Amino acid sequence: MDLTQIFNTTYPVIGVVHLLPLPTSARWGGSLTSVIERAEQEATALVAGGVDGIIIENFFDAPFTKDQVDPAIISAMTLIVDRIKNLVVVPVGINLLRNDAIGAMAIASTINAQFIRVNVLTGIMATDQGLIEGNAHKLLRYRRELGADVAILADVLVKNACSLVGIPNLTTAVEDTLERGLADGIILSGWATGRPPSLEDLELASAAAQGTPVFIGSGANWDNIGKLMQAADGVIVASSLKRNGRIRESIDPIRVARFVEAAQQVNVSKERSQSQPSLKLTL
Repeated sequence: MDLTQIFNTTYPVIGVVHLLPLPTSARWGGSLTSVIERAEQEATALVAGGVDGIIIENFFDAPFTKDQVDPAIISAMTLIVDRIKNLVVVPVGINLLRNDAIGAMAIASTINAQFIRVNVLTGIMATDQGLIEGNAHKLLRYRRELGADVAILADVLVKNACSLVGIPNLTTAVEDTLERGLADGIILSGWATGRPPSLEDLELASAAAQGTPVFIGSGANWDNIGKLMQAADGVIVASSLKRNGRIRESIDPIRVARFVEAAQQVNVSKERSQSQPSLKLTL
């Protein structure tokens, strides 16, 4: 699946809409209208700032179930994602936390969203929700049954978790996610929310991916994006786009524009270097 066609750019910046607590979650406030209004405001702010795509996730539903979420959350997410998809002109994706990839695929196929994020596609990860097993086999079969043209962006050694399958290194983890999990793109994060991956890990992941896009999944800001994007093909960004850089605040379109400008500068530089012919010396 060609992600360049989805995002209409080689190095996309994907902004995150963190939904307020949804029905049946521990902090559900009782008003879906308030959740929708906040989501629409954040999506509008992201697009106004120049992002190339938006991913919507039930971030404030914590503590999360480890796999299948409540049907009320599926219903609410479907309604909200559909509203946002009809509000903006950029591609829209879904991350259904903690790891309800089947639910995310169902929503995406129903309202024609373009991509989903899957925290654990292959392997077994120890998390604060318990042991989460990858469900690549079930997810890929389900996508085929639905006839859905939905890209799967999969985390490798996802943040806030520890692998239990004895993977020896990052290279093997990336190769397994692509060759055995059939992911359409790779996401690499730091060890926790708001922590960036290292440049060295991004370089290893990019080499192992052999042309499959590698996305920065956490911790990117306008100070480090120029460095990190040297070894990545895109970025998913949330915290640094919020007012005062605080995760619970709303999206600040000025911070979005500043981040997008910083990312675009390095992207233009990369595109120029790739388009220049190599020089050969004739002796």
